[in-house]
Amino acid sequence: MAKIIHVGKGSSRYEVIVSSNSLTKSNLKAVTRSSKKILIITDAGIPKSYLKNLKDKLSKDIKIYVHKIPMGETSKSFTEYVKIIEKLAIQKFDRSDLLIALGGGMVGDITGFSASTYLRGIGFIQIPTSLLAQVDSSVGGKTAINIEQGKNLVGAFYNPKLVLVSTSFLKTLNDDEFNSGLGEIVKYSYLGNKKIKSILKNNPTKVTKREPRLMEELIVESIKTKSKIVTGDEKENGIRAILNLGHTFGHAIEAKCGYKNISHGQAVIYGMQIIARISFLEGLIEKDNYIEMDEILNSLNLDTNFQKFKYAELRRYLMNDKKVSGGKLNLILLNKDLTGYKTDKFNPSNFSKAFKLN
Repeated sequence: MAKIIHVGKGSSRYEVIVSSNSLTKSNLKAVTRSSKKILIITDAGIPKSYLKNLKDKLSKDIKIYVHKIPMGETSKSFTEYVKIIEKLAIQKFDRSDLLIALGGGMVGDITGFSASTYLRGIGFIQIPTSLLAQVDSSVGGKTAINIEQGKNLVGAFYNPKLVLVSTSFLKTLNDDEFNSGLGEIVKYSYLGNKKIKSILKNNPTKVTKREPRLMEELIVESIKTKSKIVTGDEKENGIRAILNLGHTFGHAIEAKCGYKNISHGQAVIYGMQIIARISFLEGLIEKDNYIEMDEILNSLNLDTNFQKFKYAELRRYLMNDKKVSGGKLNLILLNKDLTGYKTDKFNPSNFSKAFKLN
């Protein structure tokens, strides 16, 4: 049975529908009935059967266009964004028409940003195919593209009309893609969701084997946690910032790697480990707390070797982070309750020390 989670407030409120197969005609009909044209944005790695299935579920009265972008984070660029906007203009899309993002987080981010800026805003639907996108980037209305100076520095807060999460997509993910999403799920266990932490600690083997019932429960709980946070703070003026736990150092690692050969989720895993150690050095948590985080990550067969990077290599990227305000870097640290909180009060000398802690 499908689970429905409501996100947002007022006219920008939308549903996230989670089931083994949420991509149905009935789920799409209410949102697409007034559209004459739809542009599906996807990437070259999405199975052809997924695209065909989506087309089959849309009304025959709708003119369907498809725009494919190359795989990888480097496609979340100004160059690819312009191609999408020009295609919409050439095909004379108007505000009654829609975009659909069919893919992972990169596809969802650039589709949402294109929708937010074309004609000052047209509707879009998120159909996330990766675990990372299902539990994180497809929910909350953050849209963005990258520029050379940093990740997600150009973007907008813009909610989708609908998010359709199908757990059956998880079957086709390779291990790296699946593990990337697990990293974000672990993050939610440090944002107040004790149920997620309990599931991860007590059922690591079932999780790594992608047991359908358990994965659906983890996805729903993750979305519930994010929904509660983003609904209370849609534009990151307050509590929403805690969703960036692990992201400051994670984004620096991605930038250092040129957004290649490392997934966003893997970078966040490293970032969470670094932040847990900084929190310990700041006297906020105990050593056992960051050791527990490592144990949870290791039990899920996740890569925890953040020390392959050096702080000196990442330092220059930190001040390009979008969480810099008034020349000060804001960090999400862990408090004694093992919940993230935002602060600009910390000792920067602890950054390099954190990389030396086992």
